[in-house]
Formats: sequence, C-alpha cells, structure tokens
Amino acid sequence: MALTPSNMMPLGTIAPDFTLPDAVSGKDLNLQDLKSDKGTVIMFVCNHCPFVKHLNAGISQMAKDYQQKGLEFIAICSNDVENYPEDSADKLKQQAIDNDFAFPYLIDESQDVAKSYQAACTPDFYIFDGDLKCVYRGQFDSSRPGNNVPVTGEDMRNAMDAMLKGDAISPNQKPSQGCNIKWKI
Repeated sequence: MALTPSNMMPLGTIAPDFTLPDAVSGKDLNLQDLKSDKGTVIMFVCNHCPFVKHLNAGISQMAKDYQQKGLEFIAICSNDVENYPEDSADKLKQQAIDNDFAFPYLIDESQDVAKSYQAACTPDFYIFDGDLKCVYRGQFDSSRPGNNVPVTGEDMRNAMDAMLKGDAISPNQKPSQGCNIKWKI
C-alpha cells in the first residue's frame, strides 16, 4: 500500500459517461440511468483498503441520508482483481451486503473509467451537480485509520448541503488519501 492523494479533477469537469457491471445485481448499469437531476456522488472504493474499511459505515449512512434528499450514489472498484483477488466481484458484493450499501457497486475491470475520472486512490470521492459538472472532489472528512478523528463525512456533507441549497461550494477542497488504485501492469 502506498499512501496516495487524489489527483483533484478540475472543478466544472463533466462526469465521463460509463456502463459497467454491478457486483451485486450482475446487471450492466450506466451513468445516464443512475444519475440524479439534483446531484450524483461517484466514489472509487474497494474491499481490501484499510482507508475504505475505515469509512464503510460512514459512506453507507451518508448515502442513506442524502438519497432521501434526491442525490444518487455510485461506487466503483477499479483495482486489478488478478493481483488483488480480495476485490473480486463476489467480495465486493459481500462488502456491499455487510455494509448495507444502498447504491450500485460497479466493477471497472478495464480501469478505463478510473482513468477518465483521474482517480488515483481508494477512496476517491466526486460530487457532480444536476448537470453532471464536478463541484467537489476530495476527502470524505479528516478521519484516517488510527488518527482518532471521528468519521463524520463533514467535508462531503458540507458540499452536498451547499449544492442542494444552491449555495456556492468552497473551491478550497482537500484531497482524499488512501491506497493507490491497483493498476494492471
């Protein structure tokens, strides 16, 4: 594991389109069908990363809180499953069940989607407005494994609340940090 920060996609970037298989349902799902007119959160996560494990419950609760407000959430795993079998489809499905994920968990086997989003780490978070323009990219909150800071989702919650109210979102956004995406060689 190499501690890796987000690349910080430029604000205003339009979310790249994709169609990927869902680890839970097995169905191919696409961004255009999943997105919300109020906003869409896209998260690059995985099963084995300690940074993601640290946030799983917080991610699950935040999604439930904001889905009630009309936002949609999409998780994507882009890790190389050949060399990291803990991120295989059956393990992702179990992660989704164990953490009560109420959102699709997509598999980016080609890693093309991660590259198109400039994703670098797990977890890597993006918030897009109703027009699929990037309004936030960065950390969930300041909590990290072992730093004794509670998991609140404060940074993302503040951005989503501002977006839902039509207020400006601060461009001062801190990169997420986590394990590097496990790229195929």
